Amino acid sequence: MSVVFVLTAEVLIFGPSIGTMRLNWLQDHINKAAAAAVVIDDLQPRELPKQVQSDALLATDTKAIALTKDGTTRLLAMGTMPQAVDGQYDLTNVNSITAMKDAFETLLFGGNRLISVSSPVGDTQMQVEVVMSDAPLHRVLLAYADRIALVSLVISAVAGLLLFVILNRILIKPIRRLADNIQEFADNPEDPARVIATDPGRDELAFVRRHLASMQAQLQKTLRQQKNLADLGLAVSKINHDMRNILASAQLMSDRLVDVDDPLVKSFAPKLVRTIDRAVSYTSEVLSYGQASEAEPRRRRFPLASLVQDMKDMLVLEDGISFIDQVPQDIEIDADSDQLFRVIHNLCRNAAQALSGYITEEEGGMGLITLSAHRLGNAVAIIVDDNGPGMARKARENLFTAFRGSARSGGTGLGLAIAREIVLAHGGTIALVEKPGSGTQFRIEIPDRPVTLEIVRSQTSPEGGQNRSVKKPS
Repeated sequence: MSVVFVLTAEVLIFGPSIGTMRLNWLQDHINKAAAAAVVIDDLQPRELPKQVQSDALLATDTKAIALTKDGTTRLLAMGTMPQAVDGQYDLTNVNSITAMKDAFETLLFGGNRLISVSSPVGDTQMQVEVVMSDAPLHRVLLAYADRIALVSLVISAVAGLLLFVILNRILIKPIRRLADNIQEFADNPEDPARVIATDPGRDELAFVRRHLASMQAQLQKTLRQQKNLADLGLAVSKINHDMRNILASAQLMSDRLVDVDDPLVKSFAPKLVRTIDRAVSYTSEVLSYGQASEAEPRRRRFPLASLVQDMKDMLVLEDGISFIDQVPQDIEIDADSDQLFRVIHNLCRNAAQALSGYITEEEGGMGLITLSAHRLGNAVAIIVDDNGPGMARKARENLFTAFRGSARSGGTGLGLAIAREIVLAHGGTIALVEKPGSGTQFRIEIPDRPVTLEIVRSQTSPEGGQNRSVKKPS
């Protein structure tokens, strides 16, 4: 490709140069003829002998010489010549385009033509005109074209070779090293030695190397996490198998406590039974996060306050931390009670862990967890708020991302990731709310299920009219 570019440039230069070459050659011959014409003109009115004319024509390599002076044209010397010439050229004020056209015409079609060439004699008013063969000019132009072609090929070859060496050094070899590194890294991506070495340069290839090294390091980190997850999944599955058997035994024992005739036992036995039932359910779905999604919600309408009460009984709070329940008794929510319990309990437990050992002066040294809810049209908004230290920047950037979005040291971030998946399965939203003071606030919105056409038809009277109200799906 570089050879083509160089040759193209040489062709663009060749046209003007060969045009100038032709004009200079013709001007040299005109000058010789003009010198002879001036000498011959000084001999008038005598007429030169034929031998002298022949010598003058031979010396100037012309067929005839004429001189125009004071408006009169005089034929000074003439040999044997045909009746007509093949071309007439005036060298006075020839432009570049005309010079190039005439040069290519002589180069392509010349060699056997007679041409008439005229030009002023110096700065005088005289003008000399000669008739000559263009064969010598044709040979000169051919030789010049051959030299230009040879020089162009040499320059093109040298330029192409230099360009290849330079490109191979600064571009091809670095790209080949990048490709080889990518292949080697693909063969064993877990080997830290396969990460490409970075380059402190500022060019594009150094920029690519730095980004490739960063990507490879991040990929290795991800692969290590995936391997740890696989190992963790195997361990959890073994623990889950034994835990289900233990919980099954505890479930049988708790069922018997219900029959004990003791007021204290009767008061906490139902709560213990519900807690163990939830634990059995959790062990059955403990590996659901590693699968495609959580189980499909089994939705029904129930009072949200009852779920909050069960959650309060299970929530473990240290001294100095208070739980404030602001959920109205009349709010009903359309959701899977067990899954929603997991979401709210997880957020409140996270808040309790954040408040553990943290005392705020603004609240009189008391850690507060506030749970509130209100209905917004066909949706219920649940807000979990605390006055703790808030979430770290890294946790905010990776919020709801498993194993990266933990708000505390040693956490996995699975709780928020599972909570988000459950809320999305209900068609709702969960978000971290920015608040002016300290602490963390999460807002959950769970919409009611839309009324299906079958339910509408079931509420329609046989006569074709509709009842005044349509019940929500249960």
